[in-house]
Amino acid sequence: MPGPLRREEVDALASTTFDVVVIGAGMTGAGVAVDAAARGLSVALLDKGDVGSGTSSKSSKMVHGGLRYLQQREFRLVYENLHERQRLLENAPYLVSPLPFLIPLFGSNGVASKTLVRGYASALRLYDLSGGWRIGHRYARVTRDDVLAHFPTMRTDRLVAGFLYYDARGDDARVALMLTRTAHRLGARVANYVRATGVATDARGRVEAVRARDELSGRDLTVATRSVVNATGVWADDVLTMTEGRPSHRVTPAKGIHVTLPRDRLPADVAAVLAVPGDRRSVFVVPFEDDAFTYVGTTDTAYDGPLDDPLATAEDVDYLLGAVNASTSSDLRRSDVTGVWAGLRPLLSPPEGRRLSERTADLSRRHQVIDAGDGVVHVTGGKWTTYRKMAQDAVDALRGTLGPLPRSRTRDLELYGVDDWRPESPEEARLYHRFGADAPRVLALAGEGADLAGHPVEGLAYRGAEFLFGAREEMATSLEDLLCRRTRAHLHDARAARDGAERVARLVAGALGWDEARVAREVEDYRSLVERELAAAGLES
Repeated sequence: MPGPLRREEVDALASTTFDVVVIGAGMTGAGVAVDAAARGLSVALLDKGDVGSGTSSKSSKMVHGGLRYLQQREFRLVYENLHERQRLLENAPYLVSPLPFLIPLFGSNGVASKTLVRGYASALRLYDLSGGWRIGHRYARVTRDDVLAHFPTMRTDRLVAGFLYYDARGDDARVALMLTRTAHRLGARVANYVRATGVATDARGRVEAVRARDELSGRDLTVATRSVVNATGVWADDVLTMTEGRPSHRVTPAKGIHVTLPRDRLPADVAAVLAVPGDRRSVFVVPFEDDAFTYVGTTDTAYDGPLDDPLATAEDVDYLLGAVNASTSSDLRRSDVTGVWAGLRPLLSPPEGRRLSERTADLSRRHQVIDAGDGVVHVTGGKWTTYRKMAQDAVDALRGTLGPLPRSRTRDLELYGVDDWRPESPEEARLYHRFGADAPRVLALAGEGADLAGHPVEGLAYRGAEFLFGAREEMATSLEDLLCRRTRAHLHDARAARDGAERVARLVAGALGWDEARVAREVEDYRSLVERELAAAGLES
């Protein structure tokens, strides 16, 4: 495999002229960097935070067509989503895998509404015809006993039967990271914690450089470039405003939150779609990849707070727990919640003159590419399942600035980490689904000492070697990077991660050059993050 992913030195960025600077290293921006580099362009990929630290690490972690979009008659969107789902399954098989989804059918006197049953059957048939069948399974009706075998706490008083269909899942933060590693393998320069602060233009008003600030050193730098792609997601309006010189309102943020629960409180070996009483929405119950936790999401509410710090509220948590309790006997309470996360979806604002729906769920999940004619291309909206198509469209739009370009080469481009190695044990399988071809190296590292083989976060499967590997090889710079994104300890059990933070900090201190003062600061910063998130969500710390 290629060498480690290391943060590009700002001097190297400032001394190079690039074909394109990509602002935003989430799923879409990393995808743009991959597409552009695969076409032979010189690329710099910058993000003001960590790779995937925004929306791209805080999604529902599902790679899906969006069954509910059929109800909105977004047939082309569903087709495109399912096509891109297949690309991910084939190009990143260790990161993305099929997942069965259960739709329980409730009724009275042992009979479900014929209208309801026909409606679901028609939608699922259309879903399969739109491309769902490519996953290797078609939808099926299942019995009441089948439902309970998959989801034992489903309420039995009105349960009649169910439907089972297939989508896919993947750890969004790991996918974003491996996309970044793929771009790096293709020659892109990558730097996290470098904030774009402005653009410089030539006499014709066309972009010639990006002004930026290294958030870790405090240094200002100028990165020369022939073009720019704004792939900042929910922050797209900030860059649009910066480049256009006037306020932009093309993106409507919508907040989605998720909660994690112990698997024994909400046992399920498949995902489930549960209707929310009194609302025209559903929530998902999804088993995490391990056997210890299940998560529930998501809300979909308008948001007007700070984009950098969305938080789950007690009302958000109660909404999700109430939705699950209405369909199950689990009797979930706030005290059961072990983890919580909140993210913002970058939804396209309605066209000018069209009234904004009060429901953000009614806004389109389509993406839009804007060629501003000044060397800057903006890609907004969309969802992470379709990152590859969004990236292709954005790079295609650069032809107006860069001239003729080769066609996109990402349709069948395998991501970093794909090779012929396959696991032979459960532990190897767990690491394989996170690291791919790097898994044997992580295993070898774990054999170098008890601390590296051990589990610094009590109750979680992550080994010390995984944290050290993240620090040495995956461009992690902080405890937050390691606990929230290189691993998902923070999402699984935030309190356990907080309690193990010092052990993790001491494991990686040498690799990251931390002295005792820096170790103490990292631990305090991470503990403060956990306590702030738990308090906002009405959860005991």
